[in-house]
Amino acid sequence: MDSQAVQNTCSAGVESKGFCRYKLTNGIKRHLAVDSLGFPFFTCCTKASVSDDRGLIMMLSENIDYFRAKPMNVHKITILVDSGYHPDFIMRELEKVYPQIGKKIRMEKSGKISSEQKKSEGKKGFVVVKARWIIERSNGWMERCKNLVKNFERTLFNSTQKVNLCFIRLLLKRLTAS
Repeated sequence: MDSQAVQNTCSAGVESKGFCRYKLTNGIKRHLAVDSLGFPFFTCCTKASVSDDRGLIMMLSENIDYFRAKPMNVHKITILVDSGYHPDFIMRELEKVYPQIGKKIRMEKSGKISSEQKKSEGKKGFVVVKARWIIERSNGWMERCKNLVKNFERTLFNSTQKVNLCFIRLLLKRLTAS
């Protein structure tokens, strides 16, 4: 799971305007849930002022039927989140929407390499975290779409649909290439 803050343009609607103090961006946040290959499960756009936790809760609540349809006897889905999220709070809020969610998913914080580990491995600067690069690659794919570099849409629904169209285009290109 990841959220990406994107600046609004002058033509963006009032509904999609918000300011994120953490990322210092006036615009929207795009919340993505991707599989282990980086292909999207769920997408959602919110105002930038909505916290990452609330955006994730909103995205999963909108798609709660996916989890309701999942059989109980199948292994749990592991959701990796970065350090900006609070898994205990998210699970409590999701259990209000669907009490059985704890039997179908589990949340884990993705590991972060400490400065001591970097020194012991002889690395400096940016170090790739295996679980983290998947979502970052998906964000990179989105950035290739010119109309997703900034938020040009008047509504959050339209912004979400633009993200979905970007991934549909990407998946269709992959299908036709093989």
